Amino acid sequence: MKRELNGGRWGLLPAQVKNLIRQREWDNLSSLRARLLGSRAFPVRVGLKPPRGSSAISDMVHFQRFVDEWKSFPYQDHVEWSSKNFRELSEQRIPAFVVIESMQHLIQFLGNDALSRSKVWERNMKPFLRIDKDLYPALVKCIDIVEKLSLKDAELLAKLLPQLKQGLGEGQYLRALPLIGIDTKFLENHQILIEELTDVIHKGAVSAFGGLTAWLGCLTNPKGWLTIRPLCHTAMAALGGIPILQIPGELLKQHELPASNILVVENLQSGLALPDMPDTIAVIGGGKNIAWMDAAWLKGKRVGYWGDIDTWGLSILSDARDKFVDIESLMMDVETVKVHEDRMVPEPNPVESSPSSLNEDEARLFNDLISGRFHSSRLEQERLSSDYIRSKLIDWLS
Repeated sequence: MKRELNGGRWGLLPAQVKNLIRQREWDNLSSLRARLLGSRAFPVRVGLKPPRGSSAISDMVHFQRFVDEWKSFPYQDHVEWSSKNFRELSEQRIPAFVVIESMQHLIQFLGNDALSRSKVWERNMKPFLRIDKDLYPALVKCIDIVEKLSLKDAELLAKLLPQLKQGLGEGQYLRALPLIGIDTKFLENHQILIEELTDVIHKGAVSAFGGLTAWLGCLTNPKGWLTIRPLCHTAMAALGGIPILQIPGELLKQHELPASNILVVENLQSGLALPDMPDTIAVIGGGKNIAWMDAAWLKGKRVGYWGDIDTWGLSILSDARDKFVDIESLMMDVETVKVHEDRMVPEPNPVESSPSSLNEDEARLFNDLISGRFHSSRLEQERLSSDYIRSKLIDWLS
């Protein structure tokens, strides 16, 4: 027999309601935070879908179970009952709503797992609240982080907070902060929580500076690493005899490379396979990292770009030309495709929009790739023959 009411099953049982409330109020972090902060007020009120009309008589087994399970439910203060007349059954007292009036009642309703979780919150928040009771909203905002802390880590973080002052790390990296009794890896691992709490303690000054690193005066950690490879003895000597090195893009932007020719290569392996080239330094393996290419020192250089022949490779070329208008594309043309067409493969996720800074031939190649003109849609740099690469690079230098 069907137990349907307005498209939904009638007669919700305690286990079903507990799962529903757990999903909506306990496992849903945004809802849980709002309840803990009071921005979403109690009560939680859930209708139990009592039967209407002939539904009860059509399934007396379920009706009796529905009533009996709620009668034996241990927390009757949370259950609202109502009297209802059924033609076949006369007046019956049936459960109508579960009403939860507070966070304490919610924890009680959900049982031991919820109680254990709430005790972890209380335990881990205590060291912070001893410093400043106003930290509670920030701790709730980061409740998913707070509940994963060990008590030892919570106490260590609480000892760290008073040590943090504006400008403490002026001109140094975050890992070099002069902290007492605390390692800086610990600080870095808990940076999100520390930033939220420090911002409260210092009345919004941390967020006004743009974050913890800026407020402390620390240097931003290097990122966007690029591999630099001199392709001749003269360039290598100018780099202290180092045959290969890595530096972050921001640093490369500030320091000129000692060669007249700069060859930018999308993929690392292709860059490592480059032949010797006079007065040339290669910047390799950066992929989409071309932010450094508006460096002022590049204006006095001849700059070539070599990437995969696919929609992404051509899009990166376009972005690079936005940074350095005189960039020359190498081996990214129809001729190269024709010579190696049998080595092409499908491009898994092609770019949807056409790049805006390709020249006429490059734009035509982009359209040919997406229109299916060739055997396939992608020719990787690594698939080009070594003699072909060497010949084209010699042509570029001549």
